[in-house]
Amino acid sequence: MRRKPDLKLLLLTAIAFAIISGTALRADEHPPGVSASESLRMLLEGNQRFISGKMTHPDQTTARRVELVRGQHPFAAILACSDSRTAPEILFDRGLGDIFVARVAGNVADQVVIESLDYAVKHLGVRLMMILGHRRCGAVTAAVIGHDEPGDVGPMLSELRPAVEASKGEPGDPVENAIRENVKLVVTKLADSPELSAMVKSRELKVVGGIYDLDSGKIEMLP
Repeated sequence: MRRKPDLKLLLLTAIAFAIISGTALRADEHPPGVSASESLRMLLEGNQRFISGKMTHPDQTTARRVELVRGQHPFAAILACSDSRTAPEILFDRGLGDIFVARVAGNVADQVVIESLDYAVKHLGVRLMMILGHRRCGAVTAAVIGHDEPGDVGPMLSELRPAVEASKGEPGDPVENAIRENVKLVVTKLADSPELSAMVKSRELKVVGGIYDLDSGKIEMLP
């Protein structure tokens, strides 16, 4: 004997699907809010405030928190190192909902990181992505010191090995050279990734690299 369909269950399922579909559609269609050039200007102006000790701490009020309950619309995405001294929201004097941040030791871009940043671009309308390395990075130091050791060096050091190899033999400090090379390689990796390459080529998305100086607080933009 065939059971009659549960009409209430079917109705609830249809409503849930409509809500989910509508939310996804609105996210996918969210237009870019701030251009890449304007986003970079806002970041660097915030960094100048941080350097001079004249921070304004924008978007950190109760009202801002309540506003963001309805959704987020960050104006930039940043991939930074997990080092406790390099929090982008502080270095750029920004607040809640301003920057979409991914942080991992050595600011490397594995597939999880790439897909996270892709979400910021495709769903949240971000048009500027910055890869932010920093001087005296412990992860890069470990990769430089241990890159000749045999055996499994783990996924993090494996991600940093190309930068160590590419910068080998350059004049100057090998760690600092590898830090800079790593940022450049990650910029290229993201710009050429299947997820983002089309938007980079069409100039809808800009991917840039920077180095944070622990002593001065300044962000140096790489060419």
